[in-house]
Amino acid sequence: MVMPLFDTASTMDSSTAVPLGVSVPRGDSGGTRHRAGGRANVACYAPGVPSLEIVYIAPGGDWRVQALPNVTDGVHHGIVEDLPYGARYGFRPASHEQSLPLAMPTREVEDDGGQPLLLDPYGRAVDQRDGVLTSVRMAGDFSWDGDERLRLKWRDTIIYEAHVRGQTMLHPDVPRELRGTYAGMAHPAVVEHLTSLGITSVQLLPVHFHLDEPHLQDLGLTNYWGYNTAAFFAPHPAYATKAAQEAGPKAVQDEFKEMVKALHAAGLEVILDVVYNHTAEGGPDGQTVSFRGLGEDKYYRTDGHGRYVDTTGCGNSLNFGEPRVVQLVVDSLRYWVDEFHIDGFRFDLAVTLCRNAANEFDPRHPFLLAVAADPVLSDVKLIAEPWDVGYGGWQTGRFPVGWVDWNDHFRDSLRSFWLADRAALENGGHGGSVARLADSLSGSAALFQASGRSRLASVNYITAHDGFTLNDLVSFDRKHNEDNGEQNRDGHGDNRSYNHGVEGPTENGEILAKRAQSRRNLMASLLISLGVPMITAGDELARTQLGNNNAYCQDNAITWVDWTRTPESHEMLRSTKRYIRLRKEFLAAQPHDFPVRDEQSYLYWFDQDGRPMSTERWNDPHHRVVQLLLGTDDGEFAGLIVVNGGTSDVQITLPEVAAEQAAPRRFELRLTTSPLHEQRQGGVVAAGGTDVAEANSISIYRT
Repeated sequence: MVMPLFDTASTMDSSTAVPLGVSVPRGDSGGTRHRAGGRANVACYAPGVPSLEIVYIAPGGDWRVQALPNVTDGVHHGIVEDLPYGARYGFRPASHEQSLPLAMPTREVEDDGGQPLLLDPYGRAVDQRDGVLTSVRMAGDFSWDGDERLRLKWRDTIIYEAHVRGQTMLHPDVPRELRGTYAGMAHPAVVEHLTSLGITSVQLLPVHFHLDEPHLQDLGLTNYWGYNTAAFFAPHPAYATKAAQEAGPKAVQDEFKEMVKALHAAGLEVILDVVYNHTAEGGPDGQTVSFRGLGEDKYYRTDGHGRYVDTTGCGNSLNFGEPRVVQLVVDSLRYWVDEFHIDGFRFDLAVTLCRNAANEFDPRHPFLLAVAADPVLSDVKLIAEPWDVGYGGWQTGRFPVGWVDWNDHFRDSLRSFWLADRAALENGGHGGSVARLADSLSGSAALFQASGRSRLASVNYITAHDGFTLNDLVSFDRKHNEDNGEQNRDGHGDNRSYNHGVEGPTENGEILAKRAQSRRNLMASLLISLGVPMITAGDELARTQLGNNNAYCQDNAITWVDWTRTPESHEMLRSTKRYIRLRKEFLAAQPHDFPVRDEQSYLYWFDQDGRPMSTERWNDPHHRVVQLLLGTDDGEFAGLIVVNGGTSDVQITLPEVAAEQAAPRRFELRLTTSPLHEQRQGGVVAAGGTDVAEANSISIYRT
């Protein structure tokens, strides 16, 4: 029942249009009414409605409604006297009768013509009960005990992309009540795995409050990945423990902060995958949750006829030609950094955030300028997924200084060289040359040069949440997405994968050995390349999704990390740790600004005979052996990478380098991805001497 409100004064009050959301009124800080936690300044950008009401309920109280009497440049604002912390609330457009002075009695909340309450775009938490969504006024107090963001250098960063729920649902050492939760992610057994692996930064799939699409609900499925955000300031409560959910939004928020605090204490950064390109409201026929009811023509990009312009494939695109939308996203990002100590962000379909009034990508878009000029956001990691599905959507290499890009060129080149080419060669065909592989190993410098960035702007990856796992890349030729309920029509068909002769699981020892070597080749290539490597959770354990390359709706064992110890998982984990140690050892031996300072860094390319690569060799698809000597003039040692992408062992001559280039004269074999690693590791060969590069393998030497 809504309680009537009375106002003996006018409809105007002392409220302000800034800041947006629910805040302490100006002049109240430290005052009696502020300490009581009830008085609030409420401001909401709702240009699509002539008048707006807030409907709210304090803990233990009754539902009440109050008009927001002031409108400033589309922002509806007012002072609410009894909106304490923990109060649930939402907005609704006021009818003509409800827009009368507040001395008029109000109606019951339920008598709203079936229209739901609208979430506050700046709401700090979302309460979901009995099918009703409301925002929650939150207090931000928390004992951080001196915790700060880690600010790790890009050069030393190794990213581990993980899902809060999937990381621990099957972990035997995590208590059952903590599995699939923020607390589970911070459990010592999980933290120990991450630190012993050697990664530096955990990149979490979306943790903003999100909803499931109606068509998934009809199929009995959920949006497991979470790329369907409904509230940009609110953590997803379903990832908290049952105890925290029952205790309320503040407990959920605190559990999230405890996770960040624990990961930081272990030396691990926390990066959030954020979805600001579209919202859970979907297309024009979708549900109304917040923005659509407040002013869809401003919040969403439309054409001249009011029709949605969809550059995301999700039905709507946020309108980054609107300053208030840019402000909303910048405020959200800053809130997560200030309030939750987040170290960085990966932006889903980031091109949509940078489209100008003509719907074209602009590397000097106001959003990018606002982030660059912000003293908080310019100091965190900014990762672009540099594409969307709109016209001109692929922009890898074109984001500005201060950003790094997911490098799909790296992904495709590595898959082609080690898998698609190998399939062709073993079936009597031809593979490609080593040129594209070499470009990827050296950080795709030309790709990023025009934007004024270095090799460290490349986030190198072979797999991600979207697509095959590393194990499935070497086990399946085709996608198998039947469980998604779309007759296997969804997901990419161009995977550049190779099943090595049998589709899916097999007990054939020869095929399993070939698959294991291909996994090692891919992982080693990733971790020895210049740039910033990203590993997908479970790839270090040879995890499979049984050929599903679009498992966004599979909240089950298909997507959860399988911690069962098998010979395959043990071998892959040991190899991954070895490659990470080797990477860190090499970088530690180079000056702090390697590989950015090109004038003192070197990358020398040689053929199998130890001679500088010729143009003919670079372009010859039959020539699939290359040697890369890299380091710096004043580094402690250099590294030599030898790649043999052919089907036969090859005798190689290790390069001789002139003395003035300060190259040592002996090479120690540190690892090979061939099955002979244990026997050959530690062997020493003189410069100009010969060695064997096993078929389809990588060998790494230290000089």
